[in-house]
Amino acid sequence: MIEWLAEPWTHAFMQRAFAVAVMSAVVCVAVGAFVVLRGMAFIGDAVAHAVFPGVAVGFVLHVNLTLSGAVAGVATALAIVLISQTRRLKEDTVIGIFWAAAFGLGIVVVSTQESYTGDLASFLFGQILALGDEDVALVGAVGAVLVAATFLLRRQLVAVSLDRETARASGLPVLALDIALYVMVTVAIVIALQAVGNILVLALLVTPAAAARLVTDRLGPMVLAGCAVAAFGAVAGLYLSFYYDLAAGGLIVLVITGVFLLAWLLAPRHGLVARWTRRRTAARA
Repeated sequence: MIEWLAEPWTHAFMQRAFAVAVMSAVVCVAVGAFVVLRGMAFIGDAVAHAVFPGVAVGFVLHVNLTLSGAVAGVATALAIVLISQTRRLKEDTVIGIFWAAAFGLGIVVVSTQESYTGDLASFLFGQILALGDEDVALVGAVGAVLVAATFLLRRQLVAVSLDRETARASGLPVLALDIALYVMVTVAIVIALQAVGNILVLALLVTPAAAARLVTDRLGPMVLAGCAVAAFGAVAGLYLSFYYDLAAGGLIVLVITGVFLLAWLLAPRHGLVARWTRRRTAARA
């Protein structure tokens, strides 16, 4: 058993994969907690798709794919938050418009190339087993800044998430906080793309925080529980990938989703079993 657990750690590429996967997972939960609290999971999918045309343009122009993707994601996030200030349009409507437009632009840009390449495909599906030391350092540095930012803004972000009008009346800069949250979501998605890819990154952003939300009503414990779920999913998914030669990103997402389903069933207060037990007890009474 000890040899089974230790074997992946003897390989440098697995050590880097474990480091990036866990750091990306923790960063995504730190931001994803506010995404779940605000009920804006769709923005994660929209920004992930907004990154895609930036990556495609970066590939065509032969520039850094992560940088070009980040620029496209931040630009789209800013456009969404500014246009959604219009009271005539709801936030999910604006997100849907830019989600479709960004993905359409990415498809058009990709269609100008004769064939898909490994670089572009790795951005779509993740390349966690092919990362270098510089990738680990970049994720660690950017992730630390992002976690610090969410910690400093946590009270204001909670206030805006729970009641925007009351927050605005109390003098909070709602628009600036919206922009800050959207940008943080974009950055978290960009650094997590290397772990699970463009297609699966929404799961890393939302699912661990959603599982934690079923277990606790407080933000602090929710973030800690979500980080534990995400880190466990990252490590377990990489172990399964190493021993069964399957896609690491997909396995990470499946393990995290499995934990979410367990929380949905067994959470002490909000789980399906607990609700069924309460209804059965009330019926007997």
